[in-house]
Amino acid sequence: MLIGGGGREHAMGLSISKSKFCHQLYIAPGNPGTEVFAQNITLNIINPNEVLNFCLEHSIDIVVVGPEAPLMEGLADLLIQNQISVIGPQKAGALLEGSKVYAKAFMKKYGIPTASYQKFDKTQLKEAKEYLKTVKFPIVLKASGLAAGKGVVSCDNLHFATDILQQMLNGTLVGEAGENVVIEEFLNGWEVSMFVLTDGKNYILLPEAKDYKRIGEGNSGPNTGGMGSVSPVHLLNSELKNKIIQKVIEPTLQGLKTENIHYQGFIFFGFMIVQNEPYLLEYNVRMGDPETQSVFSRITSDVAEMFILASEQRLNEYQLEVSSKTAVTVVSVSEGYPGSYEKEKAIFLPKSLPKEVILYHAGTKLKENQLVTNGGRVINITALGDNLSNAIQKAYKANEHVIFSNKYFRKDIGQDLLVLENL
Repeated sequence: MLIGGGGREHAMGLSISKSKFCHQLYIAPGNPGTEVFAQNITLNIINPNEVLNFCLEHSIDIVVVGPEAPLMEGLADLLIQNQISVIGPQKAGALLEGSKVYAKAFMKKYGIPTASYQKFDKTQLKEAKEYLKTVKFPIVLKASGLAAGKGVVSCDNLHFATDILQQMLNGTLVGEAGENVVIEEFLNGWEVSMFVLTDGKNYILLPEAKDYKRIGEGNSGPNTGGMGSVSPVHLLNSELKNKIIQKVIEPTLQGLKTENIHYQGFIFFGFMIVQNEPYLLEYNVRMGDPETQSVFSRITSDVAEMFILASEQRLNEYQLEVSSKTAVTVVSVSEGYPGSYEKEKAIFLPKSLPKEVILYHAGTKLKENQLVTNGGRVINITALGDNLSNAIQKAYKANEHVIFSNKYFRKDIGQDLLVLENL
């Protein structure tokens, strides 16, 4: 059973459905795209008991958790207590994403390179404002709790930073997620996302990706859940990859063991690379979205086998095979996102797709047999190409045939990497 209903779950589910080991795949709640290869189930995924009851009734062997919120609600803890294998950490491990204050303290404790920071809670607004007067701008304000990718704001000046700080701490910007805030040094470099699947003993390093978080071209405007992604990132050479493994990934996994946290699931590492040195910006306790769409589209080995071996703590036996092709994902969103936007706009999709182009549903539903928009991020197009330029071209060409009113997408996904690769 796969938990979630977005583009990430469509991509993971499609990979799982191709496995010789998977005889029945349920997805809760799923979307119209996942219905083609799996059975969608209407469940409240934030209610661990509801998920557990379904698993017991349908003899589910393994549950793979897509989003972070059910993990923070203790879904993995409850399933494990009932002898159901789960890919996703228990609550203690999920804190790496669920609390930025906890994550930064963890990084500090285990010597993991990260931006310098100070933390403040909602009773410390005055102190936080005073601190802002002492910092060098730009800085980054981060709500400590889960904010669906929207709790991070870059601030260029004191006036704007003070305003955002106030809105975070008083709950108007991201609700309870902002009751604790991290004020962090701004790092200038290039970003890359790394992904690990661990069974608590062994781990596999999955293909890296680059995510495009800002709504506007040239990385302008507010943060979103993600507007596109590219995998692989050729700037990530073997020397830099080894630094990341030695300075961040292995100390993180060792730190979890030292804390007696048995962690079985994905860890996302969000990096800023500054002068060829990796700095960890954040952990996520699941695969990223839309990075999953690019990463899983490149995995050619059996994904269900990977999950089975992880559940048996035999991940060291898995042979990960990855296509050498480049994957580019372009996200089409409803106009107004990440703010308010209209739903239930009719969607028209191409009857057929070129080879190596995959269409993933993110925020769609069926209404009277018509596919309509049902979220901020609506459709993701992923294209595989022989090189970055070719993949970009294929993705945008296919995206022209995805039609709904008030559709918006970034036109520059991958362009920055093209420039850097050609320098």
